[in-house]
Amino acid sequence: MTQTKARMSSRAALKKTLTVLSLVAASLASVSAVPTAMSSASPSHHRDGTFQNNYIAFEPKGLVELLRWQLEAAWNQRPKPAQAPTPEVRADLAFIQSNAKAGARMQAAVTWVGHATLLVQAGGLNVLTDPIFSERASPFNFMGPTRHVAPGVSLAHMPRIDVVLISHNHYDHLDEASVVALGAQAGGSPLFVVPLGLKAWLDKQGVSNVVELDWWQSHHVGAVEVMLTPVQHWSARGVHDRMTTLWGGFAVLAPNLRWFFAGDTGYSPDFKDTRQRLAQRAGFERLDLALIPIGAYEPRWFMQTQHVNPDEAVQVHLDLGAKQSIGVHWGTFELTDEPLDEPPKHLAQARQRLGVSERDFSVMAVGETRKWP
Repeated sequence: MTQTKARMSSRAALKKTLTVLSLVAASLASVSAVPTAMSSASPSHHRDGTFQNNYIAFEPKGLVELLRWQLEAAWNQRPKPAQAPTPEVRADLAFIQSNAKAGARMQAAVTWVGHATLLVQAGGLNVLTDPIFSERASPFNFMGPTRHVAPGVSLAHMPRIDVVLISHNHYDHLDEASVVALGAQAGGSPLFVVPLGLKAWLDKQGVSNVVELDWWQSHHVGAVEVMLTPVQHWSARGVHDRMTTLWGGFAVLAPNLRWFFAGDTGYSPDFKDTRQRLAQRAGFERLDLALIPIGAYEPRWFMQTQHVNPDEAVQVHLDLGAKQSIGVHWGTFELTDEPLDEPPKHLAQARQRLGVSERDFSVMAVGETRKWP
């Protein structure tokens, strides 16, 4: 029986290795250098038709590193199975729907749909971040990382969305089927606010209600300001488009909730820069809420420059000076080597080390809604 289980585990590890290789080799296999020349007329993160980070000359890992990671993971049978399922609660659809129609009386509220998808209701707007409702975070519908927990609110039960924020174009953050479905919602397409270069992709999906932003640029929707901020990451959906579209986080300033969504990011001084930039604004004190990724961080030699771990996530919280933070980007898709249920455990340890209370930085259950007065 033990030998049978070992063989099954080895087959599963090999299958995962081959699956991951087939999914991401397209965007990682080419190891061409990122251009370093920059135009004197452009911001420093603009590099001759591509983009770059502020604090490191980021080079996506190549095929050799990818193979090393996957072979090490298979040999060590990683990720280990989760010891507990991702927590779920039944969504408060009655509140979500009534709040969505409350206009100026809308209560500030955040619902975790799963992964990096959140419904934020504030300032009279229903805002959705990085929507993915598909069963796979993949360019294929027959292979790739599968969803381990259903969306906390399905598309069928979602209120009419006013604004969609897209942080970057990786498949677990920019999902074609979800974008097309939202673009065809009753009452008309939401406004998609995206980093530079993504409008052309959305146009190909038949979605034209799009605003592109560069870092530090803003767009106003009613009384709500949406600003794209720099984070440390990268972009690609295929072999030939690495770093050709921008990535970023969002500072969203509504009258009743000032919040931040980090998307995907490695740790960098960009968050201190965001805090300083926001502090210069008249009447601004501090962010009420930050939505910070805490998962998809192992192995560190591969992931550190692009995904924060829980210790770094807590430091991001401190750098931003947010009143409260919520850890997202965990428990939904098995993307890297840590077990699905590990990030909240390590977050608790990181909070203790850095003197941050659970009230100030916590996690939610999928489907849970939190309200602000």
